[in-house]
Amino acid sequence: MKHASTMSPLGALRAFFTALAVVMASIPAAQAQTPATWPSRPIRLINPFAPGGAVDVTARSLGTALGETLGTQVIIENRGGAGGMLGVDAAAKAAPDGYTLVVGTVGPMAISPALNRKMPYDPVKDLAPISRAADTINLLVVHPSLPVQSVKELVALARARPNELLYASAGVGANDHLSGELFNALAGTRITHVPYKGGAPAMLDLIGGQVQVYFASYATARPQMDAKKVRALGLTRRQRFELLPDLPTIDEAGVKGFEVANWYAIFAPAGTPKEILTRLNREIVRALAQPDVKSRMLQAGVVAVSSTPEELGQFHRMEMEKWAKVVRDAKVTLE
Repeated sequence: MKHASTMSPLGALRAFFTALAVVMASIPAAQAQTPATWPSRPIRLINPFAPGGAVDVTARSLGTALGETLGTQVIIENRGGAGGMLGVDAAAKAAPDGYTLVVGTVGPMAISPALNRKMPYDPVKDLAPISRAADTINLLVVHPSLPVQSVKELVALARARPNELLYASAGVGANDHLSGELFNALAGTRITHVPYKGGAPAMLDLIGGQVQVYFASYATARPQMDAKKVRALGLTRRQRFELLPDLPTIDEAGVKGFEVANWYAIFAPAGTPKEILTRLNREIVRALAQPDVKSRMLQAGVVAVSSTPEELGQFHRMEMEKWAKVVRDAKVTLE
C-alpha cells in the first residue's frame, strides 16, 4: 500500500523552524547566556546620578576599559533622581542577563534603606554584588576664622560651645549629613546640622562663614583649600590620601572609630548567571588596575579599589547595619 506524503519538503522545513523558535522562546534569556556566547551585544552601565561628578568619572573610566577587555561597547546611561534610587531601581528590575549593570553608591545602597520605610527595591535581594570600584575622598574642612588647627581642637571647641557651631550638608540623609551625625556620636559633640540643596551651596556658605564645618568631597574642597578659603583638618576614610600625604585621618587625629567610606561598587540584577558575574568581576578588577584608569579617577579625588563579589556582599551588609544605627540613634528623618 502506498502512503501519500502529507507535507512538502518546504512545509516540513517551515515546521521545523517554527518548532525551534518555540523552544528557543521558552528558554529564559539569562539561561541562554553562557561564557561562550556572552557578551554578544553592548552592555548598559547605569550611573544613578546626573552627568558630571565623581560617579560619572568612575563609570566612564571603568566602562571604557571594561568594553575593551570584553570586546563590546559599554554604554553609560545617566539616570538620576531620588538620591540615586531611580537608577538603582531600574537596574534591580532589569533582565538578569549580564547586559545591565549599575554603579551602586553608599547613598541608595546603604543609607536610603535606613531612611525610607518603603523602598522600591531591596538592595540585598534584588541586586547581585560584583566588585567594589572606588572610594571617594571626603575631608573635614572648617572656615579659617574658626580657632582650631586640628580635629582634637575642633572637638574641644565644640564641647565647650554645644549647639553653637554649625555644619553644612548637601541635604538631609546625604552622606555628609550622616558624617556629621557620626562625628557627634563618636566625639561627644553637638555641632548643629544645616542642610542645603546640594554640595555647591553648602560650600558657598562655608566660605562665607554662615556655617563653620563641612564634610566636603575632595573635588569640592581642594580649590578652596588652595585659595586658603577653608582649612582641612582630616580625612573621613581610614587611609591617608596620596595627594594630601600630610593630612591625617579623623580616626588617627583623635575620633577613634570614625570612618565614612563614600564608596562606589558594581552590581547586576539578582539572578544573573554566576559564570557571567565571575567573568565580570575578573575583568572589572583588571580594568581598575590599569594605570591610566587609576590616574583618571584619582584626579577627581576617586581612589580605584576592587574586591571579590563575596567581599563586596559582606561589606555592603556591614554598611547597611552601620548607617541604620546612625540614623536610628540620631533620629534622622526625611521630614
